[in-house]
Amino acid sequence: MGKEEFVKEITNIEDDFAQWYTDVVRKAELADYADTKGCIAIRPYGYAIWENIQNYADKLFKEVGVTNLYMPVLIPESMLQKEKDHVEGFAPEVAWVTMGGGEELEERLCIRPTSETMMSTMYSKWVRSWRDLPILGNQWCNVLRWEKETRPFLRSREFLWQEGHTIHETAQEAEERTLMMLDIYADVIENLLAIPVLKGRKTKKEQFAGADATYTVETMMHDGRALQAGTSHYFGQNFTKPFEIKFQNREGKEEYAYQTSWGISTRLIGAVIMAHGDNRGLKLPPRVAPIQAVIVPIAQHKDGVLEKVTEIYNGLNKKFRMKLDDRDNYSTGFKFNDWEMRGVPVRIEIGPRDLENNQAVLVRRDNGEKEVAELSKLDERLESLLEEIQNSMFEVCKARRVEKTKVATTLDEMINLMNEDQCFLKTMWCEDVECENKIKELTGAHSRCMPFEQEHLSDTCPVCGRKATKMVVWGRQY
Repeated sequence: MGKEEFVKEITNIEDDFAQWYTDVVRKAELADYADTKGCIAIRPYGYAIWENIQNYADKLFKEVGVTNLYMPVLIPESMLQKEKDHVEGFAPEVAWVTMGGGEELEERLCIRPTSETMMSTMYSKWVRSWRDLPILGNQWCNVLRWEKETRPFLRSREFLWQEGHTIHETAQEAEERTLMMLDIYADVIENLLAIPVLKGRKTKKEQFAGADATYTVETMMHDGRALQAGTSHYFGQNFTKPFEIKFQNREGKEEYAYQTSWGISTRLIGAVIMAHGDNRGLKLPPRVAPIQAVIVPIAQHKDGVLEKVTEIYNGLNKKFRMKLDDRDNYSTGFKFNDWEMRGVPVRIEIGPRDLENNQAVLVRRDNGEKEVAELSKLDERLESLLEEIQNSMFEVCKARRVEKTKVATTLDEMINLMNEDQCFLKTMWCEDVECENKIKELTGAHSRCMPFEQEHLSDTCPVCGRKATKMVVWGRQY
């Protein structure tokens, strides 16, 4: 199968981005649609990406004192009802269990859409004194939300994530933890996934149900749309009061604790696909790639080739995540295309002539460049090349975001710019939700965040003309 035939199996990325995405997910064997409506099955290659994200993030969590725990998947309805804003925000997405063992349950059980209520209930039992604080808990688990549409990794009824829930002695300590975890998410997304983030605070309309403040890391995909990649919430005492999370303070008086919550999910796999992929398929940053380099023997049927290549593979596999493609029932061209589709950062070609010259050919997935490396220095060159690819992929995404970030000072400009080319749109804003709703209605764009790094673009709100107090970045979203 030649290159053109192979690529025909993927929709052109510029013609239909949504179909291109689905084609890549299935062709690269990341996931597939399950027979359970609204759910997906994550295949081993896709799950390996998630494991690498887990391992990287979990290490950073533990470095700042977070410990893992696990909570029940079933939540009693009475428990969910304790925090009014929270239950109202999640009501449309909740799935209920009403029967068990053939009998109707006395009380409906919610399948967790998130675990604030369960965590808060347990924390109320565990906290008695300021000496018990802080509690820095996190769980890696699944959640269920009754989504109406299904798009692998981006929207499905069941998905995997981590949710951190922490309890603190003071508001300041809780606020500091909220921002600390946001910075860790930025580290994961930028340094592991090679995608630049925009950090800021969500508007009240967009913040998490039950939060005092929601902070976000926003990313831009290939088509200019935004993907919310992770959020961190400051709850204040919104959950600790209804759930009676009280402690005896240092003066011996009883008071309510302060709380945070933060999470990332398998949406990050979708982000990697959409931020880096092209018409050849996936492009995986080396640090998160399940396979960092694949060796494809050339003319492996010839004497000594496969033996020598296997020896080279065994040496490199001690240091890198490697694959030796010694399949004898596929052509070399098919193998090249297959590994490009799967986004493996480096392909190493070694044939009889290469062995005679003590060399290997290295091919980059990100830009297709080829180079020759001495076999004796292959280890060193592969290490440096993987870092070059990682950095280059980040810079490509960064350049795209710069190119697709626009400024508007009037509503007409906003409408025209968003319709011309999906982008991140920076404007001033009066903080009135009616203006926010009007922008969404006319442009299809949501407020992504009020960036921490504020700029003064004009004096007035582009919608109502009143005094503007914040700069907001808007964008159409996934």
